[in-house]
Amino acid sequence: MSLGFPWGLLALGALVPLVAAYFLRRKQKPVVVSALFLWRTPRPRAEAGPRLERFTREASLLLEMLAVVAAALFLADARWGERERTRHLVLVVDGSLSLSARGADGVSGVERVRVEAARRVEEERATRVTVLVSGGVPRVIAGPEAEPSRALAALESFRALGADHEVAPTLRWAQELAGPGQRVHFLTDALPAPGVAVPDPVRWTALGAPRDNVGLVSAWRRDEGSTATVTLRVARWGSGPEETEVRVVARPGPGAVEGTERRERVRLPEEGAATLRFTFEGAGDVEVSLPPDALPEDGVVRLPPAAERPLRVAWAEGLEAPVRSALERFFSVVPGMEVGPGEGALVVGPRGSDAGVTVGVGGAVRTFVGPFFAEKGHPLLDDVQLGGVRWAAGAEAPPGRPLMTAGEAVLVSEEEGRVHLNVDLARSNVQRTSAWPVLLGNVVHEARRAREGFTRRQFPLGEPLAVVTRAGARYSLKGPESERLLFGAGALSLPAPESPGRYTLVREGEPVDAVEVLPLDARESDLRGRGAGERPASEGNNDAGRPASEGRERWPLWVLLAALLADFFLTRRVEAA
Repeated sequence: MSLGFPWGLLALGALVPLVAAYFLRRKQKPVVVSALFLWRTPRPRAEAGPRLERFTREASLLLEMLAVVAAALFLADARWGERERTRHLVLVVDGSLSLSARGADGVSGVERVRVEAARRVEEERATRVTVLVSGGVPRVIAGPEAEPSRALAALESFRALGADHEVAPTLRWAQELAGPGQRVHFLTDALPAPGVAVPDPVRWTALGAPRDNVGLVSAWRRDEGSTATVTLRVARWGSGPEETEVRVVARPGPGAVEGTERRERVRLPEEGAATLRFTFEGAGDVEVSLPPDALPEDGVVRLPPAAERPLRVAWAEGLEAPVRSALERFFSVVPGMEVGPGEGALVVGPRGSDAGVTVGVGGAVRTFVGPFFAEKGHPLLDDVQLGGVRWAAGAEAPPGRPLMTAGEAVLVSEEEGRVHLNVDLARSNVQRTSAWPVLLGNVVHEARRAREGFTRRQFPLGEPLAVVTRAGARYSLKGPESERLLFGAGALSLPAPESPGRYTLVREGEPVDAVEVLPLDARESDLRGRGAGERPASEGNNDAGRPASEGRERWPLWVLLAALLADFFLTRRVEAA
């Protein structure tokens, strides 16, 4: 049982005078009579004045006490069973990074949301609360239909660190949880932009304030050997400071004794961003920070080492000497290449082998000098210029989908990730032209992209994660707050993470690769359009956050009426007797 208005139980105090009235007898005026036989119900004991006396109307007293209890329960708005959960409040909190911005009083938007959420719970007298956080992937942080204390406790640990996103999907989900005709409360830091359609049952409340801000637009780190290059872009929004100081600290890496700290003042343009570049030797994690301002979160990033994992190339048996010599010359000058067998190696072999890249001809050999026809836009043929190339190819077409042809001859084909080069290098000059290193460079680039792990080492907030997994293995993505399973094999595009931090790709319980998601989003750093205000729900949904029947339960009134009628008939029967 729940009580909508507990103060109504004070009506139970009426039981005290009621019981006292049954025990206390009032003093009566003496009456002189000639004989007692004239009285229908003679009382031999005289009532001389106020005193305690055992009463004889227990049933009447119990009925009147029941009537008082029923009246108290009606005033206290007592509810039973399912009626106890009808006051369901659905709150939607904006998960965008801008909600963490501090106002002029130093109070962040998240703190204002917590205070407003507690006020709404009390205002609506909610017995159950559901809290959703909007984002690229909406999520529930309390509920559905959690106790108000648990919902407010979940908001205490909530942090708004998400990227800019559409809130419509979250509001539609909230409407489904609230039920038909019920109101949804949306707490954010800006009023809806003109032209944005807001559902009628949504009460949109903005708790932000316009502020000037300086923040990082992008941060990138690249490691080549022991040298780490960090590239930064800094921008300002509003009439803030025209220049700022950038502090970069390189923690000591493997073999380094101490780290390095650099400070540089940069002038900020009115439009666009200023670019800075730093170089460190033997650096571990690199920490970048700007002076604290309205949104400190977009002025601090951590860049771990981002060295490219070496790509291994191996030779299959049967590869001809001219082919192997031409390939070795190319791979010897490609950075990040290792030669030799190993796990995940790019295997190069002769025609007919199961290698990832095959080079060779089959059938009668014919030399072509053009015209060459290539599949437009394919990454393997990007920037491959065949002017002046003499290409000797076999009459037997290699398997797979043709990518480049000359007449009826297929020169390059692709089959389930394998690349086939139909070329006789002993009778061709392609290996002595610019087309050869460009073609092999594209092959290496695609091999790197198809390698297990993340395609990059840093991702900005709000960008999907590109990752490659192997078939037949169990993978999961472990983030700062949770770990979830990954389904599918090959190149996967994972939903953008909801919070920045380090994310690790785990295969069969063992970490394989890691990526850093940076808390950078230029749209969230622009605080000039934030503000305070409210867009109320439509007129037909003003009471949507409350139960369909706002009145108190009627059953206590029926109990009260039944008790009074029963007492009336009982008393009348006794008097008649």
